Amino acid sequence: MHVGMVGVGRIGSLHAQTLKESPLVTRLTVVDADERRAASTAQALGAEQAATVEALLGEGVDALVIAAATPVHAELLHIAADARVPAFCEKPIALDLESTDAVIEHVQKSGTFVQIGFQRRFDAGYRAARDAVGTGALGDVHVVRLATHDPAPPPEAYVAASGGIWLDLAIHDFDIAQWVLGRPVVEVFADGVANSPMFERHGDVDAACATLKFEGGILGAVTAVRNDPRGYDVRMELFGLRDSVAVGWDARTPLRSLEPGMDAPRKPGYENFIDRFTPAYRAEIHGFLDALNAGGVSPCSVLEARRAFAVGLAAGRSLNEHRQVRLQEIG
Repeated sequence: MHVGMVGVGRIGSLHAQTLKESPLVTRLTVVDADERRAASTAQALGAEQAATVEALLGEGVDALVIAAATPVHAELLHIAADARVPAFCEKPIALDLESTDAVIEHVQKSGTFVQIGFQRRFDAGYRAARDAVGTGALGDVHVVRLATHDPAPPPEAYVAASGGIWLDLAIHDFDIAQWVLGRPVVEVFADGVANSPMFERHGDVDAACATLKFEGGILGAVTAVRNDPRGYDVRMELFGLRDSVAVGWDARTPLRSLEPGMDAPRKPGYENFIDRFTPAYRAEIHGFLDALNAGGVSPCSVLEARRAFAVGLAAGRSLNEHRQVRLQEIG
């Protein structure tokens, strides 16, 4: 395939490297709003560079990988749908429901293959958790706990355009919880506080909690934090009537026990999302290429991405209105 890469920042650079190493990719062309960055990436990988997205598509690409800034995701997905070019796009599709649904309608009408980037679906631990739920190994699951804690806040410019903690950070928990359990969220109650004036300026919070109710009565608790001094902490715990298991509990989990006789962690905590999830990021790009090559279904469709996005919107409404919000209210 000839693959076009749009956006070569931190995650885009990793995706570009994965694409270049794939035996299914015979040609890679990159484009970025920062032409110097695109040129540097192209030179480092032995790829080609295009001046614009339109020029990129004019070269006849077989697939598009979108890792540009969130505000342009919808526009780029519309361009891909118009050209009927299969696309992989980092989450979210857009930052409002109207724009999200417009993309979904366009993608469905054009019949374009689209995969949205929720990399935890390709992490070995979360896949094992999904298998454990699906096979009944855990028994009836009654409660799940999820956490995503950043080691330090992102730059203010990022916060301003991110959509807030629910749509930027916790949306991964909303997606993976529904995917692992195989059940949608039906109700959300959320709260949060802004410990920094930076987040308050943008109507955001840097410490948040949400209670989720899933179809069938399973309960979930989510914590989302922008400041964790021990590192990047991402975990999921599932409590069933036969077994209780954890994902993200290893030698680098940024947490220490105060119980007598327990040793302190011997390895440093994860530094960031790339440090923690590089294998999963690589696997999702290979999954995208394999699905295209085999004519398979999308590992994360636009409708599945919408489901996680809707939970994020419900959490935001719950926080602002101090009440439980049913997903039916979101539409």
